[in-house]
Order: sequence, then C-alpha cells, then structure tokens
Amino acid sequence: MPTSVPQVAFTDERLANGLRLIVAEDHLAPVVAINVWYNVGSKHEQPGKTGFAHLFEHVMFQGSAHVAKAEHIALVQAAGGTMNGTTWLDRTNYFETLPSHQLDLGLWLEADRMATLLEALSQENLDNQREVVKNEKRWSYDNRPYGSWQEKLQAHLFPPEHPYHHSTIGSMEDLDAASVEDVKAFFRTYYAPNNAVISVVGDVETAAVRASVKRYFGAIPANPSIPPLGDLSLPPILGREIRETVHDQVPLPRVYFGFRAPVYGDPRLDALDVAGQILAGGKGSRLHRRLVRDERIAQDVTFFTLGFIGGASICAGWATVRPGVPVERVEAAYLEELERLAVEPVSDDELARAFALIETDELGSLQRVEERADRLSTYATLFDDPGLINAMLPRYLAVTSAAILEVAGATFRTDNRMVLTYLPSEPPAETDVLKVDDAGTDAAETGDEEVAA
Repeated sequence: MPTSVPQVAFTDERLANGLRLIVAEDHLAPVVAINVWYNVGSKHEQPGKTGFAHLFEHVMFQGSAHVAKAEHIALVQAAGGTMNGTTWLDRTNYFETLPSHQLDLGLWLEADRMATLLEALSQENLDNQREVVKNEKRWSYDNRPYGSWQEKLQAHLFPPEHPYHHSTIGSMEDLDAASVEDVKAFFRTYYAPNNAVISVVGDVETAAVRASVKRYFGAIPANPSIPPLGDLSLPPILGREIRETVHDQVPLPRVYFGFRAPVYGDPRLDALDVAGQILAGGKGSRLHRRLVRDERIAQDVTFFTLGFIGGASICAGWATVRPGVPVERVEAAYLEELERLAVEPVSDDELARAFALIETDELGSLQRVEERADRLSTYATLFDDPGLINAMLPRYLAVTSAAILEVAGATFRTDNRMVLTYLPSEPPAETDVLKVDDAGTDAAETGDEEVAA
C-alpha cells in the first residue's frame, strides 16, 4: 500500500440503548457531516407489504413531535446545510452536512424523528407520501426510457421467494393496501437506536459529540425484538441463461447483461470491481475501445457491480446500439470481451491502469467529510467493522490477474447469464399520450416535491 494513503482515525462506541456512535475529527474546514444508517432496507419487507422501507425515506421528512412538516429540510437549509436520504436493499440512510457550529441542530433533528416520528404520522401524511412515491415510480421507472431495467434484473437474478427479487420502490398495490397501523408497526420494529449507526465526521471535538448524542438519543428506548432475517443463501449461479426482449418507447436499442456474483465483502467481488475498470473504466477500457471507438457499433457501454450482503450480488452492464447496427452484433462483441477475461490473463499495464482509476476515485471520495461518514456507517452496519474504511483500497490494490481470471470464469458463464434487450416500439397513438397541463407538468402528479433520489 502506498505510504501516502491517509488513514481515517475514529472512535467507535455504543450508548446504553444500543445506538452505535462513530466520530472522526477533521479540523481542515468548519463543516460537519452527520450520517445515520438504519439496518433496514427492502430485503426486510414482508410479502404483501413491499415498499415500506422506501416509503419511510419520504415520511421521515414529514415532521415529528417537535418539527413541523418539511421543517427538517427548512431548518437545515436555513443553517447553511444540505441533507437527503436514500433507500437500498440492505439499508436506509439519512444525512446532513452543516457548518460545524450547527452540530447540535443536526443531531437534535435526527433524534426527534427517531423518537417521535409516529406522533406526526397521520392518515393525511401517509396518503400524501403514497402519491409522492407513485409519482416517483412514474417518473423514474414507468415513463423513463429503459426505466424498468433494474426491476427486471433483480426479478430475473433472484427467485420470487428471495427478498432481493423485488425493487426498493416496491409494489404500488401493497402501498395502497397499507394502513397507518401497518406503517407504524414497520417503524416501531426497525427505527430503533439499537438498529442504527450514527457517524459524525468533521470539525468537532469527540467528547462534545458524545455528550450531545447521549443528550438527544440516550433516552430513546431500544427494540429488543427486531426479527432476524431468514436464510438468504443462493446457489452461486443461475443454472441457465435467461432472456427477455422489451418493446418500449426507447430512442435506440440497448442490451443489458446481468450475472449473479459473490456477496459484498467477498474478495472475489473486489476482483470483479477491478475487472469492471478494465472492461468499462473510461475511454481506454476494453469495451469502449472495441465497441465505441474501433468498431463504432455502440453509443455507450458500461459495466459495474451492485454489492449485496444477502446470498449474492449482481454484476451488470449495458451497451446502447448505434443506429443501423444489428443488436446481435453488439451483444456478441460485448460477451466476447467478458469471456476473454475468463481465458486470458489481463496485462500488467491494464491492471496498473485499473488500480490508478480506483485509487484516484477512493482517495478523492475520502477527501469529503460526507463520504467518510457514509463509509463508516456502511462498514459498521453491514460488516460490524468501520475499520474497513482503511482496508478497502489496499484490498483492491492486492487483486491479481489470476484472481480476475478465476472469478471471471466462475461468473461470466452462459448458465449464469441474463440478457435483457430493449427495442424501440411504434410511437403511441395520440389518444394514449399522457396529457400535460398548462404549466408543463404531468397533470397526474400530486403531493409534495420528492426529497430523495
């Protein structure tokens, strides 16, 4: 590992109610990042009650006992800060970056909604946020070109009984059927201090952060009966090739490829991350050089991993087909490059280039206090090891060409492959076009502006 790689120093402790507190001081700039991870994502949802984790990403900004609807956002912005929240299969997180003298404001806001959100959750708020989620689904999935790709990818790579089979946005029918009591029960179960990690990074004193966190969070009761997840294990490969063709309102044909991969945290997934840089890491990568630059058969290419901790991860990518080029030609060329990784060791120059890209990205990200806070929360929540923040770059730089060869051979197999092809369909008839109001917005949209991406 290069001696110039900085180490992130931090403290790690738990309050009596189980809340995990991680603090990393950085006095370079007068800012502080507050990052709260709850160990709940779409994988924790029950059949017939999907979409609840993502729903709370919105509900958490609708007020609590001492904070009015949308006031959390207004207070953070008035203090010169930024905030947001995100939901994923394995977790939900909420975060603020503020001037460091506003630390207590951010902590109090997070504690108030952890402790008292249900006091402000009404039927009206629930109905409103259901509509917001429906609008998000229309905007991000249903009416966006290629918007259904990830839903389809998960549905094909994970069996129906597996919690990764459904997307984080969930079923609109399930949300419509949800009662206020259903939603409150989900919050009581998972939004507890012993199911949360709070990371504070920036221009702060550790002792002062500890005192404030104890003051605001210390009296919130733990939930001693958080239900454990069942067995999420899966066979390492699909056992067959899966194909689907979608005719949709897309500008150009596009081919998606998906594979089951080792779980997040497995060194073999590290090797696939490095392979992804060799395949699609910029203009010098194999896929871009062949499909985009030399043969000029694709408009763009990508390849990436989606790391999950429950049974399997996903390796995926796509190529957008240039006009007039047969889709089959692009698919064949893309797959040839994947398969070449499984039979030919990558060169030392390619490995060095991949390492340089990863090192630049990792070190650049860790310069930001909000990214350090998020990484600390990530590794504490998913692996019970926030120290991984200092170990991941050395792990990537330790990947060998032999490791890439081995994992590529185990992953990029015909019997572990999903191929999803989007083809342009005929434009809809005039009567089928969604009506737009005078302001230029979808007339069907209702509810408040969406908070999180």
